[in-house]
Amino acid sequence: QVQLVESGGGLVQAGGSLRLSCAASGRTFNVYALGWFRQAPGKEREFVAAINWNGTRAYYIDSVKGRFAISRDNDKNMGYLQMNSLKPEDTAVYYCAADLTTGWANSRIVSAWDSWGQGTQVTVSS
Repeated sequence: QVQLVESGGGLVQAGGSLRLSCAASGRTFNVYALGWFRQAPGKEREFVAAINWNGTRAYYIDSVKGRFAISRDNDKNMGYLQMNSLKPEDTAVYYCAADLTTGWANSRIVSAWDSWGQGTQVTVSS
């Protein structure tokens, strides 16, 4: 099992930026895919971005392309989500997730991801 701890959320005005961090422990970090999901009030949890084991492939939901950037530092066992040009519709709890079955970040389905952090709140005011 993997333990994931998110940080970096907060309140920001529209157009602003935040950088979320995900600290991982418990298993070798540089062999599994890492993802970010979000869940807004009254909505289902949705895929935001994912990155493969060595950081060479990244995937995004269409609504964040060009604004968000996912990355990882395998030496530090850390994952990141840089969020720029934030919009009120980005308001949600953001979760870091690990897919321990593969290093290739192939799935956008919530149930395919094995380990989850506790989430960090991101609120974007208009």
